[in-house]
Amino acid sequence: MVSPRLPSTQGLQAFEAVARLRSVNLAAEELSVTPSAVSHRIRQLELLLGLKFFVGNDFSLSADGTAYLARVREAIAALQRVPGREPESQLRRLRVAVTPTFSRQMLLPRLARFRDAYPNIELVLQVTTPMRNTTVEETDLELRFGTGPFHDREFFQLLADEVSPVCSPAYLERHGPFDGFATDAEVSRAQLLRTPLESWRTWFKACGVGLPEPATGHQFNDLGLALDAAAEDFGVVLMHLRLGSAWLDNGRLVRLSARSVPSPNAYFLCWRPGTMERWECATFAEWLRDTLRD
Repeated sequence: MVSPRLPSTQGLQAFEAVARLRSVNLAAEELSVTPSAVSHRIRQLELLLGLKFFVGNDFSLSADGTAYLARVREAIAALQRVPGREPESQLRRLRVAVTPTFSRQMLLPRLARFRDAYPNIELVLQVTTPMRNTTVEETDLELRFGTGPFHDREFFQLLADEVSPVCSPAYLERHGPFDGFATDAEVSRAQLLRTPLESWRTWFKACGVGLPEPATGHQFNDLGLALDAAAEDFGVVLMHLRLGSAWLDNGRLVRLSARSVPSPNAYFLCWRPGTMERWECATFAEWLRDTLRD
């Protein structure tokens, strides 16, 4: 039976702070208590509710923790509203800057789950050009693609990926076969598609290919656009395998090598200091990080 006792606000604040900061020490500093006090408050809250909030050593939320965190943040936001002042709208608007291919391939297929779980958060998605380490104005959260760190923002890594060369079946039939696409001779026979978002040096260095980075050829500033061009027989492109899995699954592109190598670039979620004090921002950030683990 669920305990009739109400959770203490100290326990709720400790849980919310650790879930947001992913650190007992940082939560303790924010709450002006000791780390042992934070841990004790969370344990007491878990015992009271009969739940376990975290899994692993990185303070990843359990399913129960994710669900309860949303209620805790709503409760804290409600308690912060002062009677007699103009009431806040129940609808919270959240502005998120996203890149085209990531939003289509990774975000939108999962977004209905967020909509259903948090119907009082209105999302405004702003598509931006996915250049490395760029800053987006007038948004609450922004997706950046690059290597980090980002000294003007707080951030965490969302998605790392591996790359491998791909082309259309028709291009392979005309210009192949390519036995692994790992020698100077094989690479020289192909039209390499370029993008400023991923250098061919990533593949060349891993495979011992001695060719320089291509200086001519078709170029695209979006990874999905480069994949679409390869599917239309323009040439060979270096694919991010998780991001581009749909092109492989539907047969528009085929891999030229069973090998894949880690990309030096990744997707990061970034925000200005203080943004995570708004529960809608913290809720979306936690949800996005957790859903991409699926």
